[in-house]
Formats: sequence, C-alpha cells, structure tokens
Amino acid sequence: MTAVPHILIVEDQANTAEMLTSYFEAQGYEVTTVGWGSDALSFVEKQIPDLIMLDIRLPDIDGYEVCRRLRAHRRTEHIPIIFLTERRERGDKLAGLGLGAVDYITKPFDVQELRLRVRNVLRRSSMERLSHPITGLPTSSLVDERLHELMHTADWAILSVGLHGLKEFAETYGFVARDDVVRAVGLMLSHIASESGDPEAFVGHLDDANFFVILDPAKMAAVRKALMVRLDEAIAFFYPRADWEASRTNPEVHIPRMTVTIGVFNPPPQPLPTLESFKKAIVDAQEVTLGAR
Repeated sequence: MTAVPHILIVEDQANTAEMLTSYFEAQGYEVTTVGWGSDALSFVEKQIPDLIMLDIRLPDIDGYEVCRRLRAHRRTEHIPIIFLTERRERGDKLAGLGLGAVDYITKPFDVQELRLRVRNVLRRSSMERLSHPITGLPTSSLVDERLHELMHTADWAILSVGLHGLKEFAETYGFVARDDVVRAVGLMLSHIASESGDPEAFVGHLDDANFFVILDPAKMAAVRKALMVRLDEAIAFFYPRADWEASRTNPEVHIPRMTVTIGVFNPPPQPLPTLESFKKAIVDAQEVTLGAR
C-alpha cells in the first residue's frame, strides 16, 4: 500500500460524492470519484486503490456486478470494498457481504463512524497485504524491513529490474495480458535467484513495475548475465505472435514498445539517509535496456 491510502468512491449522486471526497481528502487520503460502474472497472485496470466505497444503485451496472467482476480477477480480488447504499433489507446486506465486501453501510450514515470503519479496514488490509497480488513476492513492509537491514551493512549487491511501457501494453492487449508479463518476470527472478545457490537471496517488489534481488556480491555477475539473456529472449513471447512477427517485417505495423531495464546497485561509500532514498538509488541503478526494437 502507498504511504497515502487511495480511496476510490463509486457514487452517482453528486452531492454525496463531493461530500465524501472533501471529507476524506481533509483526513489525509487520496480520493478518486467516479459515477458509473464501468468507470470504476476501467480505473482499476490502470491503478489499484487501497479501498473502494461502492454504491449499489449505479446508472449502468449495479454495485453487486462491479464487486463480482473485481473478485473474479486475481489482480483486484484483494481490494477491500465497502458498500455504501440506501438498500436496508437484510437480504441486500447478505448479498453484498456474500460477494466479499468487508462492510455494508446504509444511507444516511454517520460520517465519523464511516471514517473509523475506513481506518480499521485499511489497517487490516495493510497488515494482510505483505505479498504482491500478482506475483506473490514480498512487498510493502516486508520489503521495507529487509532493505532497512541492509542500509548500514556492506556485504550485499542488489540486482534491479524495471518494466516500462506496461500502460501502453495494457491499453492494446488488456490488463490480464499485462499482469501475465509482471507475473512472468517475477517467476523468472525467483527461479534465477534459486539457481544462484545463494541461500540468503531475496526477491521483492519496490512497486508494480520495479523488482529487486538481493544477492551475495560474488554471485552477481553470473546472475546478471543469465537474467539478461532470459529477459531478452522472453520479451517477444509477451506479445501475440502475429503482432510481433508483423512488426519485425513491416515498418508500418507498430506495437506498444515494452522494455526492461536492468542494473546492479552496490553499497554506496556513505549510507543513504532514508529508506526512500535507498529505494530510489536501487531504481536509478537500472542502466541496460532490453526490449522491442
């Protein structure tokens, strides 16, 4: 989860949406508001919020169907959903909770109570989400804890890997295809770390598009070389075969250019002052670009 939790509000009543946006922004949250169920689904294809407040009565598809579709995909199945609705019947509440919502709040509601419920849901979610929803690799506090251990030591090397062009790739081939790319790279890194023979190797996410591998410095050169070969070969297989081959032979055929950057970050002469500067230095170490040409 990001340092500032991001709430997606799906509410077609403008007054309610504006009130909730103003209130939760004043509480320090990042807030995005949409009024249609289809807009909510489109939004989560591009960005994963930390929590969704979801009305049931929407102009296009109802909130139940939005929740059902979110729960059907591995990438979005973990997002906490609070139904915020005028429907008070017990059957409606059971239906919402049965779809996997974490709470069901009826209108009119006490905004102070809603704030506390949101805070509690986000606290539980941040404790549960210690692994990335697509790759299963460590993320969030697990990564912070491991990197913090390294900040004042020197017997390590970090292989840094970044994915670029995922947004454009997803716009052409869909977010499921994009998630397959992220998952494949995560698996590749896990396998190559295991093959290195380093029992202390650690693979994790800095964010959705940036991975890192902590290794014994003596093993880094061989691992980096092997990974570059595998990544360079793999990129073509992320695309539909017909599209890839057409783009190689016909200059008028264009496909979204997805690239991978890779580099090695070694202990700096002076310890970096903060964890965030340490993470930035890991990403900045990426220097070699592999990908569609």
